[in-house]
Order: sequence, then C-alpha cells, then structure tokens
Amino acid sequence: QLGLVESGGGLVQPGGSLRLSCAASGFALDYYAIGWFRQAPGKEREGVSCASNSGGSTNYADSVKGRFTISRDNAKNTVYLQMNRLKPEDTAVYYCAARVAYCSGLGYEYAYWGQGTQVTVSS
Repeated sequence: QLGLVESGGGLVQPGGSLRLSCAASGFALDYYAIGWFRQAPGKEREGVSCASNSGGSTNYADSVKGRFTISRDNAKNTVYLQMNRLKPEDTAVYYCAARVAYCSGLGYEYAYWGQGTQVTVSS
C-alpha cells in the first residue's frame, strides 16, 4: 500500500526542539519532492517547508526560516523536519506530502499524504 507515515510529534515547551520524520511505504522517495504542511485548529492548512527530489532545492515559510530545517535520506526513504526554538504558534497537526520532482506550495498538487502528527508547544 502506497503511503506516508509521520512520526516524532509531541508536547514540547517553548524554545524546545522536535524532529519529525516522514517515511514512505510502497514507493521510493527518490523521485518525489516532499512538503511539510501544518494545520492549526480553526486555521487553514499552510505550507511549512519543502525539499525537491534530490534535496538540492529547499524552501521555508517565513514564519519558520532559521528555526526549521528539512532534510532527506533517500537511502532510508525518509524525510525529516528538524524544528528548533519552537513557539506556541507552531502548535498544529503536521503533515508530509509527496509530489513528483519539484516543490509546490499548493497542497492539491501533492499525490500522497500522511495521516499527520500533532505538535503542541506549551509551557
């Protein structure tokens, strides 16, 4: 079965760190760009970060630049989102998604989605 599975979410205090993982099953990530999106209660889904299929091109939302880092290990068929200096406004369900080759900020252009992992930043 083709799909993505996120892990690594949890409860963390402001200023803390988490690393999210996105593992693919049933297909190789080598050909896919991976985007991370998040959705907070009552808010629209927003793009957080994306890495192209080779990892040579990455982008970040302004709100997370300098704090989040996306990376990929194609040998492990996994993409990571390292989140540092977390803020309460980072609280959301985080999703990873895959589309062929290049990044897009448009969620509907992604063919595969994970089920999401909750990140809560609170003291």
